Amino acid sequence: MQIMKRVIALKKIGFIGIGVMGRYMAQNLLKKGFELYIYTRTKSKAQEVIEAGAVWCDSVKDCVGNCEAVITMVGYPKDVEEVYFGQDGILNSARPGTYLIDMTTTSPKLSKRIYQAACSKNLYALDAPVTGGDVGAKNATLTIMVGGDKEAFENCLPIFEAMGTNIVYQGEAGLGQHAKMANQIAISGIIAGLCEALIYAKAVGLNAETLLKAISGGAAGSWQMNNMAPRILKGDFEPGFYIKHFIKDMEIAKEESQMVDLDLCVLKEVLGLYKNLEQEGLGDLGTQALIKYYERQISKK
Repeated sequence: MQIMKRVIALKKIGFIGIGVMGRYMAQNLLKKGFELYIYTRTKSKAQEVIEAGAVWCDSVKDCVGNCEAVITMVGYPKDVEEVYFGQDGILNSARPGTYLIDMTTTSPKLSKRIYQAACSKNLYALDAPVTGGDVGAKNATLTIMVGGDKEAFENCLPIFEAMGTNIVYQGEAGLGQHAKMANQIAISGIIAGLCEALIYAKAVGLNAETLLKAISGGAAGSWQMNNMAPRILKGDFEPGFYIKHFIKDMEIAKEESQMVDLDLCVLKEVLGLYKNLEQEGLGDLGTQALIKYYERQISKK
């Protein structure tokens, strides 16, 4: 799709989805001087962002009608589909020339559908999922993986730079989501490995904090170890990223991997562990709560 390079920077941004991460991302856009219009299902959850200077809108249609770019950060693929393809959704409400940036982790196939529909309406769609959790969202240090037209990516770069520090163009529409799937596949093994190391330490009598001082600076060190291990040791299971959303991501990754004839055994095993926790009503806890599965082995002894 041919895109004109913009001379005037994009300033009026619509933001749909003020959740655990979205609220921080929205506030960081305000700090960088963007004019922000927001909508989320529950207005009370957006109060902090409204007080920071965002303009509340009563519907998706009202939120996007006068904006130059629209960001979505919602929960599930069905939410993405509704907010884009609904009768009063983004695709029917945005003005021609608007940039549509879906930062939800969703299906690559859905991202391609949005891109194709956007092209037919003279809109510019990017799939731009993020990683870095609530810490990265709060500190504006997110990694952002972007798919879509290169020129659209370049025009939206100042928006991304307000929310993240590692912003990488992956290629055509849908490849941003595929990059996020690869990220979640890697994390599934890392978080499980971290929990197994900690439960092993407890079982054999190691001091967990002393252990982490030793191994976090070596080959086992990782973002998960630096950020999630301290929460695990404190018994802090508040969500930086929900178990229920991680399950959604892993299900998409599993489906996409099967479509290219891959059998990702670690991904499937970790997905099963998290599903067990969700069935016990723990889906609203953070991903670090995987340790609860392993703690049962200690308690049975």
